[in-house]
Amino acid sequence: MADVTTNGQANGQANQPQLALQKIYVKDVSFEAPNAPQMFQEISETGDQPQVQLNLGQRATDLGNDLYEVVLSLTLTCTVGERTAYLAEVHQAGLFGIAGFSPEDHAGIVGSYCPNLLFPYARQVISSLVLEGGFPPFLLQPINFDALYAEQMRRSAMGGGEAAPALNS
Repeated sequence: MADVTTNGQANGQANQPQLALQKIYVKDVSFEAPNAPQMFQEISETGDQPQVQLNLGQRATDLGNDLYEVVLSLTLTCTVGERTAYLAEVHQAGLFGIAGFSPEDHAGIVGSYCPNLLFPYARQVISSLVLEGGFPPFLLQPINFDALYAEQMRRSAMGGGEAAPALNS
């Protein structure tokens, strides 16, 4: 007996897990240098080391028809002493077609794989914002989204909150 083919797929393959990146885009971007131009002088005169804090978050929205928007949010705050040198924020988004996965695998894709894919784009936007804002180049270090997702799942299992992690550099 011959296999029946529908839309180019043989019987039994129609329910195979599918993951397709459809679009990557910047959803929102912001840069502020509230104490410029005085901050440029202050940095060069005092020699104080800037302190940088990274806050990151993510959210996923089910758009229907197995299409999901995943948004990775990065907020980089640089302070010198008690004053803010700059604040750079980007919401890097992607549209993903995700179908046929178990609920656990689906959650892992949305919570780890998608942010891993979006991060290099967000890192480039942050780097450009900081440089174009007149500050020394800043390159975000790689982030292990697999470990962050595992920690989030561990906290959820223990009944803890799902607060977004804050990373300090």
